[in-house]
Amino acid sequence: MRSALIAYSLAASMVTPLSGATAGQDGPQGIAFVQAPEQSYGVAMGPTPQSAFAAATARCVDGGAFAEDCIPTNWCFPAGWSVAVSLMHQEGFHWREAICGLPSEAAALSTVRALCAPGERPGIIECALSQVFDPQGNPQLEN
Repeated sequence: MRSALIAYSLAASMVTPLSGATAGQDGPQGIAFVQAPEQSYGVAMGPTPQSAFAAATARCVDGGAFAEDCIPTNWCFPAGWSVAVSLMHQEGFHWREAICGLPSEAAALSTVRALCAPGERPGIIECALSQVFDPQGNPQLEN
């Protein structure tokens, strides 16, 4: 459960484009997601898992966590469309789930509807879309 918990308070940090660290690179990019339970998270693009996870970890640390608490959770190459969903359990635990590598924005939004379908996840009292990323890592929602 440790790797699934994440604080909601850092949602605004996902509004910045993720491609800055890899701008100018040719070829497909992957997307990496990391989480620090109940503290922070990070998302970044990169040509390799190592570079993307390093950049995502740096964003997680910028959000207030220690690097050792920022746990790699997802990597997709090529990135495809990605979504981040915030959830809260009835016992107060809250976390973010990321799904990446989706073929289209419509598929990404359909995935969120399935993840947040009422009654599908016992104990979940809140489930909401946090962010949608296009295949270049650009956030599509203003938080």
